[in-house]
Parts: sequence; structure tokens; C-alpha cells
Amino acid sequence: MYKSKEDRDIVISKGGGDGDGDGDGDVASSSGKTKILHPPIESHWHLPPQDKHRPSSSMSNLGLKTMIKFRDSFKKLGGSSSSISSNKSLKTVLGGVRDPKDENVVECFRELLFLEGQLPPQHNDYHTLLRFLRMRDFDFTKAKDAFLSYLKWREDYMVDAIPKEFKFEEYEAVKKCYPHGYHGVDRYGRPVYIERIGMVDLNKLLQVTTLQRFAKYHVSEQEKTLNLRYPACSLAAKRHVASTTSILDVNGVGLANFSKPARYLFMEIQKIDSNYYPETLNRLFIVNAGSGFKMLWKAVKAFLDTRTLAKIQVLGYNYQSNLLDVVDQSNLPTFLGGGCTCSDYGGCLLSDKGPWNNPDITEMLQAISADNNGVNNYEENGNLDSDEGLLRNIKIKALEAEFREANKKIQALEAALEEAKIVLKELGQQVEELRSIPWEG
Repeated sequence: MYKSKEDRDIVISKGGGDGDGDGDGDVASSSGKTKILHPPIESHWHLPPQDKHRPSSSMSNLGLKTMIKFRDSFKKLGGSSSSISSNKSLKTVLGGVRDPKDENVVECFRELLFLEGQLPPQHNDYHTLLRFLRMRDFDFTKAKDAFLSYLKWREDYMVDAIPKEFKFEEYEAVKKCYPHGYHGVDRYGRPVYIERIGMVDLNKLLQVTTLQRFAKYHVSEQEKTLNLRYPACSLAAKRHVASTTSILDVNGVGLANFSKPARYLFMEIQKIDSNYYPETLNRLFIVNAGSGFKMLWKAVKAFLDTRTLAKIQVLGYNYQSNLLDVVDQSNLPTFLGGGCTCSDYGGCLLSDKGPWNNPDITEMLQAISADNNGVNNYEENGNLDSDEGLLRNIKIKALEAEFREANKKIQALEAALEEAKIVLKELGQQVEELRSIPWEG
């Protein structure tokens, strides 16, 4: 484990690298139990669903058009038609390379949820299930509880409606008093997220928004990252991307910054990220950590999961070489030792610079998303126009509906049985009372 010269007691760093590591590592938790450090998550992503009312008769033609669009757009990005069919096939770029052991476990977990009627079709996604399994070290019971909590939270928080209905009009005002944003990619191709914590003006932030609205904005950004940034980065890098490299600039931060509103915001964001978007952090670099922050860090790290801590590297003021090992200079702002200013956008943290804003890539994603069912069939069968795959999906959905209906009937019967037990118990008590009454005559 890496220990910084600035503070050998608080720096915890392990794994993350370039995503090509093999095997898992171990890390000891505060309870003394050993937790597994899994290799980077890059293995699969799932395109967001499109209009469900699109006529199915056009599926085959649309699948062919999608293939052609993908080929042409891929050429614009510097690829070739041969690279699609060989080195960087559609299946590899879209689906990622799956670990056979993970794939078997995910399939078992999927069957468990399916048979219990707890796997909604829109969340029957290999990558999502794998995240929750990794989150709980592949313990089915704990992973199931975490997954079901996630589904309930999405329903209660109305997450699916946020991208369409939530309007964060105070976006620019928030950026001024809380500098943060996505900016480019690391050397593997993952999106880079940056915050300048030392420049946060919490009083001004609370004047332009509320903590609740900021938390909802954070959820909207997480959804955008899963559904747009990761897929776009995958296509740009021509390999699967499913996690983020983050940088926190804590210059000037100390205990005084950890006020009650700051604690609430930190804990709310931490709860959302760790419980509902697990395994999305690749590495976190905390830079410009002075003595004040080091005191604060000892309190803050108590709220962080052991595995999250193992991905964090706390650095002092001589951090540039560490960042440049992971992020190219062109993707680092000048205030972090890079060469980018994004002057056309008013600053790097206002630009949202990245492959997700490349018109060729977004067009490609739109074309693929428009034929989402065809892509799913390709992942499973290697053929975008597979009638067997489509028929199997229809059968699965029908079986899911039947299982849900049967589950409802079973629950109703169980409730009726409990009521019958109560009635019989009351009747038995009445019989005993009658028997105990002495009869005259």
C-alpha cells in the first residue's frame, strides 16, 4: 500500500491502475475482517431503453442501419471497418470482456432475483447486477438486500423522472460557489471528475440552492454518467469504460470547513454514491492536502467504506507527477499542473469537456439506442437480427409477468391462511370457555 511522504498515517491507496490488472487484492477493515479488493469494474455497460412503442416490424432494417452508422462513425473516430470485425468487435466495445467466473455468478444471482419476482426487466442488466455483487463481496443475501434497497430508492426518489423533469436552473450560480465538473478522460479512457473543495462558499451555495436540490442534481449527474459518459468514453477508447477517476483539490480546507450543512451534504452524497452507485469510483486523488485537512481527514474517513478508502490517495503540494501518471497533461487544467484552460467556456470546470460532447459519438449512441433490443440480442447471440433472441426475450418477459402474478396469488393465500388461523384460534378459545361452564340439570 502506498504511503505518501506528506502523511504516512492517513494515505490509503491500492488498485485502480489502468484497468488491466489481474486478480483481486485484500484490505483489512476496521473490524479486523479482510475485504476483497476487486480489479477495475470495466466489463460491461447497458444502453438506456428507448421508445417502447416503436413498431417491431422495422427492427431488422433498423438493426442494419445501426450497423452501418456505427461503422461510418467508427471510421470518423479513427477506426476502420476491419478493426470492428477483428481487434475491436462490436461485442467487445459494447459489451466488454466478461470474466467467466463473474458471468456464472451473475447468472445465478439473476435467477435468484427472477424466481422471487424481484427483477424488473429494466434493471435486468449484467453490469448493474455485477456492481451489487462486488459491493457485497459476492454474498447473494447481502447483494440482494442492497439491490432491493436500490430499487426502492429509485422508486421513492423518482430517479427515472429526474432527467426529464428536474431543471437545475441555478447550475451556473452553483458552479461559481462550488467549482466542480467533468473534464476529459484519464489514460485508460475513463471520465475525470474534479472538485475544488477549498474554493467552496457554502453560505453562497445555500443562497442559490438548497441541499436537497443539490443532492438531486448530483443524482442527475450520476445518471448522465452511467447512461451517456461511460458509453461515450467506451466508444472513444474502443474498450469498455465503467468507472471514474476523481480529483479533489483541498487547498485551504480544514476543520472549520466541516460545518453542520457541510457534514449533511457530505454524508448525503456519500450515502447516494456508496449505496446506489457502487463500484463506479476507479481512483480518487486528494491534492494540496495541508495540515488542516489532515486533521479533518481523520474524522472524514470514518464515514467511508473500507474498499473506498483503498482507492484514495491523499497527496500534499507535490502531486503533479502522480496525476500525470494517470491523466495526460492535455486533460488536466492548469491549476492542477496541466496545460488546459478551456478559455472558450470560462474555465475547465464549466466546459464538461469529454467524448460525451463529440457529435460523432453522440450520433452513434443515438443510433444504437434507437435499436436497443437489437443490441441486446447481439450481446447474447452475436447477431443483431436474431429472431431467436427476440423470441426468447418475449418469452422471458411473459414468464416474468406470470411469476409476478403467481407471487401475488401466493401472498393473498398466505394472508387468507393467517386470517383463518386467527379465526380458528378464537373459535378454539370459545369452545374451551363453553366447556368450562358447569351445566345444570
